[in-house]
Amino acid sequence: MKHRIVVLGAGYAGAYAAGVLAHRLSPEDTGITVVNAEPDFVQRLRLHQLAAGQAIAAPPLADVFAGTGIRLRVARVTALDPARRIVTLADTATGAPADLGYDTLLHALGSHGADHGVPGVAEHAFDVSSRPSALRLRERLDGLGRRSGDGHVLVVGDGLTGIETATEIAESRPRLSVTLVARGELAAPLSPGARGHLRRACDRLGITVLEHTTVEAVEATGALCADGGVLASDATVWAAGFAAGPVAAASGLEVTAGGRIVVDRLMRSVTHPDVHAAGDSAFVIGDNGRPLPMSCASAGFTARVAVNAIVGRLTGREPATTGLRYVGNHISLGRRDGILQPVDGEGRAKRGYVGGRKAARVKAGIVRMSLWGTEHPTFGLPRRTHRLTAARDASAANSPARPSR
Repeated sequence: MKHRIVVLGAGYAGAYAAGVLAHRLSPEDTGITVVNAEPDFVQRLRLHQLAAGQAIAAPPLADVFAGTGIRLRVARVTALDPARRIVTLADTATGAPADLGYDTLLHALGSHGADHGVPGVAEHAFDVSSRPSALRLRERLDGLGRRSGDGHVLVVGDGLTGIETATEIAESRPRLSVTLVARGELAAPLSPGARGHLRRACDRLGITVLEHTTVEAVEATGALCADGGVLASDATVWAAGFAAGPVAAASGLEVTAGGRIVVDRLMRSVTHPDVHAAGDSAFVIGDNGRPLPMSCASAGFTARVAVNAIVGRLTGREPATTGLRYVGNHISLGRRDGILQPVDGEGRAKRGYVGGRKAARVKAGIVRMSLWGTEHPTFGLPRRTHRLTAARDASAANSPARPSR
């Protein structure tokens, strides 16, 4: 019987890992199934652009995996039973439930917007953490654009997602007024020079910045602040952080408060070593002794480590060493401006930064390469498929004995 590898999620981490596993493991011994809630690959790095009204490529996963032997299941993951090694699915089209067994599991379901228990976020706020939610925001912005008067967009959260969303909407839809709400100082983790560049970009785009402002509730027509103030809004975008889904926590795997699976340096669950995690689903300590942040770069690093660990375990090879470094932030400020902020070994912003069109071109190149790398995960790798250790042993046992000399 073939060794069953199941990959949950086909984002940057899951799709890349599945493609490399199919390249490196013999199809005679392994069967790889990828489960994803949508039939297309979602460029999460560009969902703020999609929400702002731009066309974003979404290649069908069937095309991405064509010729690899990977089986695609378009379904939502509703439960995980690591003791029985079973994943419970709900077909995306019909809702029909089904169980899927596995021998090795790679959990790469990513993350979603975290409401942090703030009342009204789920009911009234929009976000850009998934394609459906980005499209809902886009539809709302389209409606505001058709009105005779100007609409007001409130973006809560000044992390990378909030900054990119606010600047993209302001540039793409200049008739709308945009307000960016920061809990503390605007983009405090950036260097002073980069913060100054961001402020100038907000001024140029007409974005109102509210610092040291905490939103305590979201309503249909705006947001309520901790100081008693009310911020009117026709569309409130919640960008105040991310959390993993509830499946891992409900399964009994050790997870963080935000639902991320706690893994070792081989991306193995510390409680269930036949379960690996990658991307936003994984909580791992990086080379600098700090948790690796949720990011596309982290997705690439963790996916490579998980692939090497799985291949090594199944084929009896020593896993190749891959670093877990975080070198900086790449922030788009619309289509013609951006910030590249390198960080030091402690994860703190270095004094220097790159801003303007050059930074925008670099960020655009990173986004293009992320998509290309997903569609071509084995580019530059030698063509090889390794037999599983158990399969090699079985073949040797069934082979005629060689005459001794």
